[in-house]
Amino acid sequence: MPSIPQIALRAWTFLWTLLALSLIGNVIATAFSGNPSVVNYAIFVAIFGMLVVLWGIAGVFVESLAIPIALAVADGLAALFSVIAGIALAAELGVHSCGNKSQSYIASNHLTNGSHNMGKRCHELQASTAFFWFMFVGFAGSIAFDLMGSGTSLRGRGGMRKGGPSMSQV
Repeated sequence: MPSIPQIALRAWTFLWTLLALSLIGNVIATAFSGNPSVVNYAIFVAIFGMLVVLWGIAGVFVESLAIPIALAVADGLAALFSVIAGIALAAELGVHSCGNKSQSYIASNHLTNGSHNMGKRCHELQASTAFFWFMFVGFAGSIAFDLMGSGTSLRGRGGMRKGGPSMSQV
């Protein structure tokens, strides 16, 4: 039976992954002179995260898809990648206001400079940075659910039961 907290956590992670994927995709679509490697890495992380989230959601409902250790490794990689993307975007963007009237910050930053609407691009990248941190929280929580669900598969399915009568006692 699907666990309600696990479904809620997967839905939470799906929401932030979808938003990050949409915003980073729009940043790439509106670029006129290519994109920095940080933006390319961010779209990779968003796509990888979406694949892991969809696999996790499918695994909640179809138990044969939920290989707990493999799902925990995938969630761990997605958590690692998303925290790296959050750190990298935050470091490259700096902590400036995108709405600054002087526009000296957005015109000089290599992430925001590359679109006809630099203010919009700056806001999208700042929002994506926050969404990558929310994704990290979701994937980190999913690792705990994956490892709690792996108890049955780690013990093995075959063999003699413990605590029950053996054939010699019947």
